[in-house]
Amino acid sequence: MTAREPAEMAQVAAETGAKKTHRTWDRVLVSAFLAGAYISFGALVAITVSSGLDPAMWGTLPTLFMGAAFTLGLVLVLIAGSDLATGNMMLVPLGAMRGKISVGDVAKNLTLVLLGNLLGALLVAYFLAVQTGVIGSSGASGSAGLTYERLASIAEGKVTGESHWQVFLRGVGCNWLVCLAVWMSLASTTVSGKILAIFFPIMAFVAMGFDHVIANMFFIPAAIWAGVPDIGWGDALLNWSFAGLGNLVGAVVFVSTSYWYLFLKDTPEKPAVAKQEPAERA
Repeated sequence: MTAREPAEMAQVAAETGAKKTHRTWDRVLVSAFLAGAYISFGALVAITVSSGLDPAMWGTLPTLFMGAAFTLGLVLVLIAGSDLATGNMMLVPLGAMRGKISVGDVAKNLTLVLLGNLLGALLVAYFLAVQTGVIGSSGASGSAGLTYERLASIAEGKVTGESHWQVFLRGVGCNWLVCLAVWMSLASTTVSGKILAIFFPIMAFVAMGFDHVIANMFFIPAAIWAGVPDIGWGDALLNWSFAGLGNLVGAVVFVSTSYWYLFLKDTPEKPAVAKQEPAERA
């Protein structure tokens, strides 16, 4: 049995989304900065555990290992409490659909959160991935060389291996799963239950190679700073634009709107949900 049924989860999600717009801009920015860093930690450990595995021997298993490790990022976001744009793309519009906030509130929140996420991702990419030597350079030996080759493979695939249409569609699939992870975490009031709800959808989207705009804010700049050839900031901006648009569609169309229609449309407003939990601040 879950602590909450889906109809209750919808109420909590709408309340949480509305609350996100009622904080000062500086608190939102700091919270978003932390989330961008947390997702980047997940991305960095995912690179580390999946590097050096020859596809001829391991096949597609490295992407499975990568997906399992990457779940660290969303666990930190949800359990520690911070603002991740991809989760807010589901929660905040749901608050607007419920009539608690305006469309302008949604746009302002998502813009500020994206900026904070970018700053956090860039800090981890430059200082903790490249400057530390965890991500090496071309020709480097040992683990640094292996992580460089793995990062180069990931970044090149995202920049040159996918068309804009494919990036958009992969963004849709990614955030459909990410938002389902956030949504299902609302069913539980225990840390262990929330982590279990998070694990499988996040592992799945990474294993399938879908595009998460915040993760890409780490992968592509890290590749640029590590000296991966033929990747530039123009490539990064294009990827972020199409991945971000896909993430927004995946969140709003397939999660927010679907569950608003199923559980909140024409449903009378209930008393405000009691104390907000850390895992509801994604």
